[in-house]
Amino acid sequence: MSEWPDISGRIEGQVHKLPVRVYYEDTDFSGIVYHANYLRFAERGRSDFLRLAGVHHTDLFDTDDPVAFAIHRMEMDFRQPARIDDRLEVHTVYVRASGARIEAEQSIWRLGPDNE
Repeated sequence: MSEWPDISGRIEGQVHKLPVRVYYEDTDFSGIVYHANYLRFAERGRSDFLRLAGVHHTDLFDTDDPVAFAIHRMEMDFRQPARIDDRLEVHTVYVRASGARIEAEQSIWRLGPDNE
C-alpha cells in the first residue's frame, strides 16, 4: 500500500504548506470556523513541518529522557473568516533556533477555486 500523497504537506522553498479542509466539526453554529480551531490548524502545520524535517514526536517521547515542545508565545490577527468546506493552506516558515527555542512564523490562507 502506498503512502497518502502530501498527507504531511510539502515544503516549497522555505515554506511548509499543509492543506486543510474545513469540516462541520471546525465550525460554529453559523458555519464559520470557530476561532480556537485556527490554533489546531497551526499545530498540525508545525507538527508536519517538523515531521518533514525529520523530527517525529514519537521519537522525542520514546527515550529515557522524553522531550516535548511547549508554546511560549503566540499572536493572531483575524482578517476574514473561513467557512465550512473551504480549502485552507497552513504556511509554516522556520525563523531561527537557539538553545531550547525554535521560532516559526505561520499564516493560514483560504484557497480560491483554482488553489490560488
